[in-house]
Amino acid sequence: AARCRGAMWRGAAAGLLCLAAACLLRRGFEPRARLLSAAELRRYRGAPGEPGLYLAVLGRVFDVERGRKHYGPGGAYSGFAGRDATRAFASGDFTPAGLVDDVSGLSPAELLSIHSWLSFYSANYEPVGKLVGRFYDENGAPTEALREAEAAIEEALKFQAESEQDKEQFPPCNSEWSSAKGTRFWCSKQSGGVRRAWRGVPRRLQRPGWRQSRCVCVRSSGPPWGQPASSPHGDTGDLAHPYLQQYEGCPPLAEQCVLPT
Repeated sequence: AARCRGAMWRGAAAGLLCLAAACLLRRGFEPRARLLSAAELRRYRGAPGEPGLYLAVLGRVFDVERGRKHYGPGGAYSGFAGRDATRAFASGDFTPAGLVDDVSGLSPAELLSIHSWLSFYSANYEPVGKLVGRFYDENGAPTEALREAEAAIEEALKFQAESEQDKEQFPPCNSEWSSAKGTRFWCSKQSGGVRRAWRGVPRRLQRPGWRQSRCVCVRSSGPPWGQPASSPHGDTGDLAHPYLQQYEGCPPLAEQCVLPT
């Protein structure tokens, strides 16, 4: 029952994570917020005689005066000042070609990086308003580019939550290789860095779309993952999962397998 409640909690947590992301992406930027043009934003690079020090992420403008040593003239991140350089937060490309707001083609991991930076600025700096351009129109309404970016970030967050659950259900095996014996896979109560109350047995996990399989430790007793103790689906843990394959020549319930070279 506890395992079932845990699985239900994780599913709910994943949903709440995406909801929280959606709130974060929109928080503090109501339609009445100040609208800045790209030309106006360029005046906020922190140089003498300029009115302040701003930067933008996904079209959201923040006052980063408190971080002047980082974003002001001569600072390590001065290239972000006075512009929306969202792509560089993910790519690390601080050249003029990289300090742009185009986020198309970024990987889920890069999108999560942008989300983390947006969280950072929302928590540590004062929001100013919106930048009219790629992400907001002249009325401050979200553009299609912003909606696409937000949807991609939410999908990346969902994938991250699912990956964390997948690692808990199927922790990676321990492994070692030697020229004399080949590759040995084995399971323990903390293989793959995942601490748990069970050891499991090695299996090959091959999910649709994966180029290669990987060795995981699989529970061999109790109900399937997320099922109550009284589940009618058997008492062999997750061994019947459709994406698992037994290693050839390895006993079904062996805690280690050796694959010759």
